[in-house]
Amino acid sequence: MSTTPVIEHAGLKTARLPRWTPYAVAAGSVAVAVGIGLAAGLDSRVQWGLIAALLFVGVSYALAASVEGTRQAKDRLATSVVWVMFLLAVVPLASLIYETVKRGTKVFDTYFLTHSMGVVADEEPGGGIYHAIVGTGQQVGLACLIAVPIGLLTAIYLVEYGRGKLAKAVTFFVDVMTGIPSIVAGLFVLSFWILILGFDFSGWAGAMALSILMMPVVVRSTEEMLKLVPNELREASLALGVPKWRTILKVVLPTAIGGITTGVMLAVARIAGETAPVLLLVWTTPFINTNPFEDAQGSLPLYIYQQYASGYKAGYDRAWAAALALIGFIMILNLVARAIARWKAPKTGR
Repeated sequence: MSTTPVIEHAGLKTARLPRWTPYAVAAGSVAVAVGIGLAAGLDSRVQWGLIAALLFVGVSYALAASVEGTRQAKDRLATSVVWVMFLLAVVPLASLIYETVKRGTKVFDTYFLTHSMGVVADEEPGGGIYHAIVGTGQQVGLACLIAVPIGLLTAIYLVEYGRGKLAKAVTFFVDVMTGIPSIVAGLFVLSFWILILGFDFSGWAGAMALSILMMPVVVRSTEEMLKLVPNELREASLALGVPKWRTILKVVLPTAIGGITTGVMLAVARIAGETAPVLLLVWTTPFINTNPFEDAQGSLPLYIYQQYASGYKAGYDRAWAAALALIGFIMILNLVARAIARWKAPKTGR
């Protein structure tokens, strides 16, 4: 007796696979892929996963085609491919986070967060990242003070006022800046600020290079969020006699504040891990320097690179712990920004 459910719709009976079919197919695909991998002597688990993914997509389509028909089979094929692509994106990320937490927690403690390297040699245990946290925080903060207002105002101009050749030129240069390598931004500031104007290496010089990398991301994300604001809101405000600048400030920006904040956080994440501009313009020091406008400063990306390049076990442990701290730093910034966006967003109550 068949256990395949039959659904009656508009007088027609259509056979449907049980709801548990995708789970059963996934489990079977994994089991078969493991068997094939062991039999063929494949050592890489990545190869096992790819075999399982291909089996899952193929078997899902074949079962759906034989029971539900070609049309439903194509739908299940698209769904299967989406799930496989999702796992291909999530698994490396989860693996990276797991490996960072596993290795970074060896020396990650209060002492590590509140002390600098000072006179600790690379081969010796101990030391911390306090100097690097101070440097990264100040450099990223200064970069935000430069890039966020300029990027936000540029996006407002392009969406609300931009017409003609000037707007096209601004859009073109923003697109060009999006693809600029970080080393090029560092070389530009190095040649202009340090070699031509004669200023010294400092956290401020690094912040200027980071702001160049941050600006196009802020412009593009803000521009897309402003375009999503319904024109009816603008028209209603203007119809009440509210000036355009006030409409933008009180209606448009609060409506899009959530997306704008997310875009800014993406830009912060983009620059927080940059090493090349910091290496060219800030250099590094094992001591604490709280003045970003004078002398070298530490930074988390360069600290991670130097500790891992030292070749010592103590350096490896500190590098993984610093990487964990950098991930935590970005996560905290995202949480704070989302809280601010939710607080500033317009309330929709009865």
